[in-house]
Amino acid sequence: MMKKSVVWLLSALLLLTLTPSAFAFSDTQASKHAGKIHALKEKGIISGIGKDKFEPNGKLSYAAGISMIVKGLNISLAKFSFIKEPLASDYFTNVKNDAWYSKAFVAANANGLDIPRDVKPGQWMTREQFAHHLFLGIEANGAHAYTEQFILIGDEDKVETRYMNSIQKLLITKIASLDKKGNFNPKAYITRGEAAEWLYNAMEFVRKTPPVDPAPGEDISPLTGFKLETKAVNERVTEVTVKATAPHPGYGLRIASIRFAGDQAVIYAEPVLPDPDQMYPQVVTEVSAVTYVDAKFKPVLPDDPVSSPSGSTGAIGPNGP
Repeated sequence: MMKKSVVWLLSALLLLTLTPSAFAFSDTQASKHAGKIHALKEKGIISGIGKDKFEPNGKLSYAAGISMIVKGLNISLAKFSFIKEPLASDYFTNVKNDAWYSKAFVAANANGLDIPRDVKPGQWMTREQFAHHLFLGIEANGAHAYTEQFILIGDEDKVETRYMNSIQKLLITKIASLDKKGNFNPKAYITRGEAAEWLYNAMEFVRKTPPVDPAPGEDISPLTGFKLETKAVNERVTEVTVKATAPHPGYGLRIASIRFAGDQAVIYAEPVLPDPDQMYPQVVTEVSAVTYVDAKFKPVLPDDPVSSPSGSTGAIGPNGP
């Protein structure tokens, strides 16, 4: 009897010792996202609602969503210089300068997270909106290379065109996933638990996948003769192939970005530079890269196919992820 009492007492003490860490929130034990929610809590990325609740099945506000993306992906103003301190009211009509989330919105705006100027911090975020801002947050501190594929989405016709590229990238990297019917449910409000899972996955992707770095001093693209070819994947999606001529087979090509202007999808490309430690035959070679756009848009090349919309040449080195 004494041994049983001692075992019971030790078990109770162990449970009390583990409870604060294992169950950081009192309402997440039954959530399928519990592990990643608690991992973010331990990292100080999320703090929950009230004293000890997270509400994993609750809707996510823009204020909470942008704040967790900025904090989780280390998005800051460190690489920018300002004449005066930037304020939320300089960029947004409904974000107060003294709100707890205002600095996160300022950092997100400076780093190109594409937040609407008239956004209301208290409005709920849809799955496609969170996916878009999360992907741009991943790219904020360095562009990554992605496999050239297009994931078929059952409810693709419900996805807003400007969000499709971001959603595709999250699906390709398995940061997000489709439901059992193959749908993304873009207009549904994202739950706080699911947002936490996507953010955790995004943080792991960034940690494990180094960005592709521009080659220092490389200002002029070695590629010439750009041309564009299209092919219908189905009635809603067009496959776009950009081709160019390279001095030798060590060079490559990748899609840098897509800018939508009116009924056109402007395709920007980047040269991938050869490995400086390798020898290549000096044979003119055709290189290509593939992307996918909504069939409603006409794919076109810009006047300078290897310049980004901001004017950078965007050449990248040979060492991808």
